[in-house]
Amino acid sequence: MSQPGAPMDPQVLKSALKAFRKRLKATLLDDESKLGGHGAMTSGRKSGLVGITPPMEFPRAVWDELVKQGQLRYLGHGLYQLRQP
Repeated sequence: MSQPGAPMDPQVLKSALKAFRKRLKATLLDDESKLGGHGAMTSGRKSGLVGITPPMEFPRAVWDELVKQGQLRYLGHGLYQLRQP
């Protein structure tokens, strides 16, 4: 994508972060809406999800750059988490 040491395109980073947030939101909604472990008439449960695998349409270098910028946190084993403000 880019040469080592060359700055990444801010638009690519912005797009990747947007895709990450979208996947995180969908994953959280899916996890919280699963049946089992709570009554049928409750609104669900709070997700215990900590991190997700980022969308594969962006290379690892993009995710590493977002970690370096403080936007994401690398948890290990390919999992990332949004930094809390």
